[in-house]
Amino acid sequence: MGRRASIFNIVSVTLGLAFLYLPIVILVIYSFNGSRLVTVWGGWSLTWYRALLSDRAMIDAAWTSLRIAALSASAATVLGTCAAVALTRLGRFRGRLLFSGMVYAPLVMPEVITGLSLLLLFVALDVDRGFWTISIAHTTLTMCFVTVIVQSRLVSFDRSLEEAAMDLGCPPLKTFLTVTLPLILPAIAAGWMLAFSLSLDDLVIASFTTGPGATTLPIRIYSEVRLGVKPEINAVCTIMIAVVAVATVVASLASKRGAVRRERAGA
Repeated sequence: MGRRASIFNIVSVTLGLAFLYLPIVILVIYSFNGSRLVTVWGGWSLTWYRALLSDRAMIDAAWTSLRIAALSASAATVLGTCAAVALTRLGRFRGRLLFSGMVYAPLVMPEVITGLSLLLLFVALDVDRGFWTISIAHTTLTMCFVTVIVQSRLVSFDRSLEEAAMDLGCPPLKTFLTVTLPLILPAIAAGWMLAFSLSLDDLVIASFTTGPGATTLPIRIYSEVRLGVKPEINAVCTIMIAVVAVATVVASLASKRGAVRRERAGA
């Protein structure tokens, strides 16, 4: 029975991983396809990567997405970290329930409703939609994810380290910057990475809050896919996968360094 269960588990994991990652592997392989037809293999080639370099519209969309993702992820990380500190360190303050509800609302709110609400807000304020409105919308969307990640780290944080620093005369702000912040930095980095990925991937909210001259990569890909999949799309998607993979490795290394630092601090 144990042997059968083991085989069943292996097969289940294999099928699950294949279901998740096989489409991505096929996309990466066909980005090196020499044929113009994406469903016909024409041999290994870098033709579509070279063609991508001349596709100015796609490059501009990718650069816009990267700038929006970096800006919104950074803003969401700062705001989300502050929100997490408030929820874990300020106790049962007045308005806590309302504050936490507003912070966590985007987690359960359909993106269509969030995008439409932000669109109505920008129209009511007579704000020109474009780069900055998408950045604000993505910050609103991703801040809650950063809050959840950082709050989970602060809940399990050893407060005795802060108390020891303050007993030695360290002010509260300096204690946070020199003791708490370095120890929760891996969680902050993980929150930034998740916010960056969510912003880079978003299509629904960006389509509601975008304007002339601010076409993100998902919007550009979606508009071109409706007319047929071009080989350049496989190439640009492969590049974005590589960017996210590198960022994930960096975040993982930062998390391991943080774990080592916590072990040394505990020792």
